[in-house]
Parts: sequence; C-alpha cells; structure tokens
Amino acid sequence: MPAEAPSEVHADAWATAAAEDLEAERARRRARHGTPPGSAAEEFRKLVDAVAGKLSDLQSPLLGAVAGPAAQQVVRQVVQQAKAAVEPVIERNPDVFDHLAAAGSELLAAYRSAVQDQERRWTARDTPPRDPGERRDPGDEPGPGERIDLD
Repeated sequence: MPAEAPSEVHADAWATAAAEDLEAERARRRARHGTPPGSAAEEFRKLVDAVAGKLSDLQSPLLGAVAGPAAQQVVRQVVQQAKAAVEPVIERNPDVFDHLAAAGSELLAAYRSAVQDQERRWTARDTPPRDPGERRDPGDEPGPGERIDLD
C-alpha cells in the first residue's frame, strides 16, 4: 500500500496557531484584569457621553418648578449640539487624542519632578542656616528697596 498524502495542508498553520495563542492570552488577561481601557479617543467619547448624561439629568432648583422643564430642554439641546460638534473631531482625528494623552503624561512627569526637587530643597534640614549678607541667587542685585528674607 502506498503512503497516503495528508488530505489537506494548511498553508498558514503557523500564523493561525500564533493568532489563536494570542487571542487565548488576551482572553486570559481580560479575565484576570478586566477590560483594558480603550484608546484616548474612545475614553474621551465616554467622558463626553457621561458628562452629557449628567447634565441632561440635572434638576435646577434655582429656576423653580415653572421654568424647570423648559430649562431642562434647553440643557439637553445644548448638550446634543456639543456632542454633535465633538463627535466628528473624534472620528477624524483619533490619533490626536493619543498624542495629547501622551503629551499630558510627559508634562505631568516633568511637573512632578520639578515639584519634588523643590520640596526636597525646602524640607532639607541638614543645610546650615544662610548668612543674611549672602545672596540667594547669583542674579540678585541689591536694589533701593529693603530685602525681606522669607526663609
């Protein structure tokens, strides 16, 4: 009897196996850690929807019972107009929001670094007290006014 040839050879067996393994790993991570956050554009869209929902449900005690329904309708209309203006921007430029989120993170890290360095200088107790005649900064020039040392 001649050796039988395999009935069907899958050309992309390696790619298919790798894709199945990747999907299984993603499912395992979702089960362990929950659904990961979406892109910055998706998160911004969720924020706009949440704020719009809260504003639409807001009852205004300042306007009274008579103006309440009319004012609430105006708020809903303004919220819908704002959503209609924001949605096309999100759709056309989803990568912009990712870049803005990354830039915001970098700015926050730079701010934290600057604040931590300044706090470290302010709270350092092992530095000797300054001589009142010593200039604090190299650029300080004596002026006609009286200098008040706040340290």
